[in-house]
Amino acid sequence: MEDSPASPGSVRSRLLLGFTLFLISLHVHRLDSESFKVIGPDGPIRVLVGEDALLPCHLSPRMSAESMEVRWFRSTISAVVHLYRDGRDQVGQQIAPYRSRTKLLKDGIANGTVSLRIRSITPSDEGTYGCLFRSPTFYEEAVLELEVAGLGSTPHLSVDGYQDGGIHVVCESAGWYPEPRVLWRDLSGQRLAPAMEKISQQADGLFDTHITAVITDASNQNLSCSVLNPRLGQEKTATMHIADVFLPRTSPCQVALSVTLAGVVFLILLAGYCFWKQHRAKDAQQAERKKDIQNLQSELEKEREILRAELENERGAVVELTAYPCLSVCREIPG
Repeated sequence: MEDSPASPGSVRSRLLLGFTLFLISLHVHRLDSESFKVIGPDGPIRVLVGEDALLPCHLSPRMSAESMEVRWFRSTISAVVHLYRDGRDQVGQQIAPYRSRTKLLKDGIANGTVSLRIRSITPSDEGTYGCLFRSPTFYEEAVLELEVAGLGSTPHLSVDGYQDGGIHVVCESAGWYPEPRVLWRDLSGQRLAPAMEKISQQADGLFDTHITAVITDASNQNLSCSVLNPRLGQEKTATMHIADVFLPRTSPCQVALSVTLAGVVFLILLAGYCFWKQHRAKDAQQAERKKDIQNLQSELEKEREILRAELENERGAVVELTAYPCLSVCREIPG
């Protein structure tokens, strides 16, 4: 009896199963012979502005990396900081900010250890870096963090005249990274509130400070200005002693003059008040007189009206007697 031909579906299943087994065996072979890990520093690498940074990484287990590709990069693999391939450095592959600034230290490359040196660190170099090893059949990478810190100049203190009744003192410093904190203190160490604070970032990424304070109290004639780097926990301080002659003070003559002026002002106000009160009394008297006159005129007017009415009545009686002279007499004569 002849075997029935295999269906197309079963053939594809067998091929897929065979290919999967091949990939698994290849992966197991790579794990056995060529797999490795790339180990970097445990924490961030901190470097001061202007100094060189050394970024190390190595293979585990230890093996030669002389025939491998070693690539240092920034955000993506194509952003090459430094590239070692085919047994030599490929300087033409670097991105612009790192050209002529890097060197791959290959003293331990036979044991899988390399370090990248970056010269003259600036704030723009801060961030994440990748270290990648690639063999013909395997690759792995590690991530490193570079922190940049700048310890700026010692503060410079200067007096910039008088303002708001006190001495205007300016504290200036430059070259800090990251953004610093500025503190004014008096002789006892108490913090003083700044009158104005300006911290600006320059084109090179560093921060400059321009802080002012107004000193009005003789107890604050000894003061200090401190600029602190919060990342390093380090500060630079400058102090200044302000002589008594520069501080605003009140002399006996000024006190006497102030009292005299206050007295003069009081007398002026008192005289003004008396004048106002007298003028108000006069106005009240005039108003009372005017009211009395009005009342008198009203009474006179009433009397005039009464007299006028009486005259009218008398005039009417006279007219009646003139028109009928015998009226009352004739009534008494019998008819």
